[in-house]
Amino acid sequence: MAGITAGRRAPHQSCLILDGAPKLGAKILVAGGGRCNVTHDQVTPEAYAGASPHAIKKVLRRFDVPETIAFFRELGVELKRESTGKLFPVSDSARTVLDALLEAVRGAGVGLYHPYRVEHISRQGDGFAVSGAWGQISAHKVVLATGGKSLPKSGSDGGGYALAQALGHQLSPRLLPALVPLTLPPDHFIRRLSGITLPTTLELRADSGKRLIAFTDSTLCTHFGLSGPSVLNISRHYLSACTESGEHPTLTINWLPDFTSETLEAALQRGGRISVGRWLSDRLPERLAGALCTHSGVDPVIPCDQLPRESRKGLTRVVTGLPLPITGSRGFTYAEVTAGGIPLSDLHLDRMESRLCPGLYFCGEICDVDGQIGGYNFQWAWASGFVAGTSVSI
Repeated sequence: MAGITAGRRAPHQSCLILDGAPKLGAKILVAGGGRCNVTHDQVTPEAYAGASPHAIKKVLRRFDVPETIAFFRELGVELKRESTGKLFPVSDSARTVLDALLEAVRGAGVGLYHPYRVEHISRQGDGFAVSGAWGQISAHKVVLATGGKSLPKSGSDGGGYALAQALGHQLSPRLLPALVPLTLPPDHFIRRLSGITLPTTLELRADSGKRLIAFTDSTLCTHFGLSGPSVLNISRHYLSACTESGEHPTLTINWLPDFTSETLEAALQRGGRISVGRWLSDRLPERLAGALCTHSGVDPVIPCDQLPRESRKGLTRVVTGLPLPITGSRGFTYAEVTAGGIPLSDLHLDRMESRLCPGLYFCGEICDVDGQIGGYNFQWAWASGFVAGTSVSI
């Protein structure tokens, strides 16, 4: 996006894209299960973490969702809205998106060199010396769009951070995997429920009991722990809270999001002669219903109206507020995005230009901005890339 914008706005200038990834556009090709979730129909700063919502808003408003839709339509890529609000190409193929962007690069007269991994950038007079195993070039301005550390096989292996640091930048205090599956102990019963998927509510609380954040969405039980949109969205908040000095946050799951502990207990009391296991199986996958009964020590064949009060309360706690003993995450290898990076406070946000190194610009995931699942991170890429590309063309 930065290259396309710069090439279109300043056709008299020489603009080069140097891409060091093993496979060109790998992150686009794997996004959205190979369909590429281009954006979301409702993008607000509150869907992001890292920098302040005010700072993020300054960039997002420069290239919003309607402009993104129009941009891709101009490239021949029509987008469709799904019930979740996610926008995908009507072709349901990420290749459509990548091919259109590459054609736009060529159409803008921008040179694209791949694989040309940049290993060093240094000051050279008023510009920069950019070099790698392929040789060296001089550049008046440089845009770093290297990604973070997530999905390192795609090329975003953290190398961009070293380039920025060599030019005087510091990173945010923490770099964490975000939108990443979470792991549970080997003997935890959820790991034996691999393949079950259902809507749940995940809630994160601080040591004090203060509710930090919650997400209600699809959850997937896996052989290693938990995944799915709700888990991916809350993962960065859980991992971030864990890194706070002395903090031991609690993550709980409600398997029946339409119920609270009070309403579930009341509903069980009204269950009459139907067995507890049957009552739960009518609302949950049968394997999960049985596992919840076993975990709470309740005989699934006992009628609801014969369930002792303490057993009923115990089952209610397990169903609506089961604490999850998270052991960690699957790391950057499986993370869809990186939490942390170049602080937006170090950039002139109207240009995405460094305050510390004039002529150096940043866009995309290398910045300390990470969005929820659903196309938000792509929208940040399009918007910040547009701002950077516009700025270097001046």
